[in-house]
Amino acid sequence: MSETQTNIAARPWADKDATPFIRIKNVTKKFGEFVAVENVSLDIYRGELFCLLGGSGSGKSTLLRMMSGFETLTSGSIEIDGQDMAGVAPYDRQTNMMFQSYALFPHMSVEKNIAYGLKRERIAKAEIKQRVEEIISMVQLDQFATRMPHQLSGGQRQRVALARALVKKPKLLLLDEPMGALDKKLREETQFELINIQESLGVTFVVVTHDQEEAMTLSTRIGVMTDGEIVQVGEPREIYEYPRSRFVADFIGSVNMFEGQVKEDADDHVIISSPDAGADIYVAHGVSCTLGQKIAVAVRPEKIQLSKARPNNARNILKGKVDEIAYLGNLSVYQLLLETGKRVRVTQSNLSRVGDDAITYEDEVFMSWSGGAGVVLQS
Repeated sequence: MSETQTNIAARPWADKDATPFIRIKNVTKKFGEFVAVENVSLDIYRGELFCLLGGSGSGKSTLLRMMSGFETLTSGSIEIDGQDMAGVAPYDRQTNMMFQSYALFPHMSVEKNIAYGLKRERIAKAEIKQRVEEIISMVQLDQFATRMPHQLSGGQRQRVALARALVKKPKLLLLDEPMGALDKKLREETQFELINIQESLGVTFVVVTHDQEEAMTLSTRIGVMTDGEIVQVGEPREIYEYPRSRFVADFIGSVNMFEGQVKEDADDHVIISSPDAGADIYVAHGVSCTLGQKIAVAVRPEKIQLSKARPNNARNILKGKVDEIAYLGNLSVYQLLLETGKRVRVTQSNLSRVGDDAITYEDEVFMSWSGGAGVVLQS
């Protein structure tokens, strides 16, 4: 198999002939006059770990509940594995849903919680035992099988809920804020466990989250939602490096946004006059725009270099004063105040221990970035 074929096999969304596992077509959901989801179309492929990312009220959980069958569609259609889900009850779909609350039975042990759904389906005892043992081992809960939920940590309860959802071998697992109840360190550890479990089973996961870092870590692709609409779909790197709107640029990670007007428009570059920056901004590629057009340039904090001496390059150099510093161990975050009054955020890796020449409070510094570091946004 060629490198291109291997890449397409691992990224089916890049293959125009690939058949989506989930087809969401023009789906709208209204609650009275309120539109929770508006005309959403989305394809998700078999084996993906797809994240729906958005703030509170963006419509992501409503869309997930429509996939599961817990909410009906006002209009549009949802197909899963070629079957139209219209009129199909949640218990008749080859899907399972893991809720944020986990909803474990407090009076049942770990193994009984996991086995509950299989017993309801009247599966043979020997098969139930085998499947429960397999999934308990996969989520690394062997030594906790007889414990009750109140005897488990938050991360262990999360894994019990995951095992209970997966033991029924669904084609699709829907997870609503699965890490929401975990602390930061445990959440980071559990994210990689979830990826490993998903890859081992090959089950398609759709995860709802409001946490940008979680979505970036977990997903094969991300669908960014706001006001009931999906405003961009892409791989994590694509979403971060090439946002298509001010909203996406600002929502995913930190960004410095410089507003201005197109001053020079050439095939291989544009120059933007920016009152925000107090200088012209150079972008080292062509942009579909017109002279005088209002435009914004988004620059990520880690792409900006700081120095006490003026850099030799003649482009994209701003001068400011250090107003705030946050030391985070592996990196430092600087808040810089430009002469225009605009604040700029810069992050720098702490590759060495602090020396006498370290940048500190009230220092006058120069900040600069390459012509390819900024992303031009027109909406």
